[in-house]
Parts: sequence; structure tokens; C-alpha cells
Amino acid sequence: MTTTSTLPASAPRAPTTQAPGPDPSPGPGPGPTPDLRALALRHGLTVSGARPSLPVYVRQLWSRRDFIAAFATARLTAQYSQARLGQVWQVMTPLLNAAVYYAIFGVLMNAKHGVPDYVPFLLTGIFVWTFTSDTVLAGTRAISGNLGLVRALHFPRASLPISLALQQLQQLLLSLTALGVILACCGEFPTWSWLLAVPALLCQALFNTGAALVLARLAARTPDISQLMPFVLRTWMYASGVMWSIQNLASTARFPDAVALALQCNPAAVYIDLMRFALIESYTSDRLPPHVWALAAGWALLAFTGGFIWFWKAEETYGRG
Repeated sequence: MTTTSTLPASAPRAPTTQAPGPDPSPGPGPGPTPDLRALALRHGLTVSGARPSLPVYVRQLWSRRDFIAAFATARLTAQYSQARLGQVWQVMTPLLNAAVYYAIFGVLMNAKHGVPDYVPFLLTGIFVWTFTSDTVLAGTRAISGNLGLVRALHFPRASLPISLALQQLQQLLLSLTALGVILACCGEFPTWSWLLAVPALLCQALFNTGAALVLARLAARTPDISQLMPFVLRTWMYASGVMWSIQNLASTARFPDAVALALQCNPAAVYIDLMRFALIESYTSDRLPPHVWALAAGWALLAFTGGFIWFWKAEETYGRG
């Protein structure tokens, strides 16, 4: 006999266990992540501020040549806008420096001994040196002095140091008019050799631009460089024969031949020597270092090409941090 027991309908049933289903509420765990890079590429998006290739970068700079020229001219016009004499200071500054250096080096230290036509010698050196020193100093402020522009707009950052170098070239060309008048007053009248100043200035402008590009990148990362540069430039000026003759020093045998040769091959001294050779009749070719034109072109190509590529390699870092 089998006994069957039944439970009343109202009796509680034992709980049953079911397999867990998906939780409809969003949990804190990571969900499926789409390939954002592929998504951006599919819709034509690119990295903001990414460095373009070198040929593309050069084309971008060329397309902004009008901006570079206008920026240089505007800064040149505004440079002395608060001074009463205005643009006259472009000529007065190197002339006042020449007067001070003539009194100290030419008279007190007798650096003019053995240097014919010392006044044209000194004036030419100061005008040419000022071109290099002002361009290098401007390069240290190319990025740090224009951070608002760099962070607000997308453009090739090399436009800034190049435009500042162009500004200094424009200022030099204005100053050379006054230098020509002063040289004529000293008996140095224009001759065919003055045309040699054109390739010499072209080489110097390329060298200065390359140096400005190098200093622009360095100062963008380390702003203290702009405070150090006046001391570096002052030492460089004394080593470049602006106020004294490197050739006369080399002939005295006070320094080893290697030191004298290094002073003569110093790029600033090379460009100063070439301008003196072009403008001063008594500054003959025997005062020039060997292979001077090859040195001038080599320094120009090395500085400009190397500086441009080195600046371009850090293109995406300017204005950040």
C-alpha cells in the first residue's frame, strides 16, 4: 500500500535556484571598448597639433610667407613706436656703441695700432655683429614671447623665429644706408667690390636664422636661456674681432696656431671679415682666413639646415606644458 502525502495550497514552498541572467542596471565594470583610433581615422579626424612630415611642413611655411613678411614688418615698425626719435634708433644704437668701443678699445687699449682705417673697420664690425646678436636674442623669445599666438592658432611654429630673423635683416638693410654714408665720409666710396656684400649678407642671414631656430627650441623648453644669452653673446663678440684685428693677434704668436685659426674660422668673424673686405679698400684679401667663402657658405648651410630640422622635430611640443 502506497501512501501519498500532499501539501495544502497555502503551505510555503522551498526556494528554487535559477541561473543568473544579465543585470539590466549598468555596472561599474568596463564594457566593450570600441577602437577609437580606427573610428577617428574612418571619419577623417587627425591628431591635434601633430607634427607633419618635413616636405609638408616646408609647404605649409611657404604658403604662409605673406604672414611671415607682414609679422616681421609690423614688429619692426612697432619696435621704436614709443620713442620720440622712432626708427632713428635703428642707426643711433650701433653708432653709440661704436663711439664707446672706439674710446675704450681704440684709444685706451690702442687696438687701432696696426689697423688702417680703424673707424670704418670698427663701424663695419659693429653693424654686422649687431645683426647676428639681435637675431639670436630674438630667437630666444620667439616661442615664449608669443605663447598666446601659439596656443590660439594652428600654424607652423617655425614662422615665428624666421619672421624675427627677417625683421633683423630689414633693420640691418636700413642701417647699412647710414653706414654707407659714414664710410663715404671716411673716404671709402662705393666700388665694384661693394657688390660682394650681397652674398656675404645672404650667408649671414641664413646662419642667423638657423641659430635663431636652435635658440627658439632651447628657450621654449628652458626659459632661463634668455637670461644667459647676453653673457654668451658678449663673450662671442670679443672672440669675433669686432673691435680688434684677429690677424694682428695671430701674427704676434701670443696664442697657439690652432687657437688663432679657430678665432678666424668663427662664423661671426668670417662674416665680419667678408663685409670689411667688400666695403673697405685697405682691408685686402691677405687679411681673410683661408677658404673664406667656403667657410661662409658651409656655416650658413649647416646652421640653417640643422637648425630647421632640429626645430621641426619638436613642433608638437611648443606652447604645451
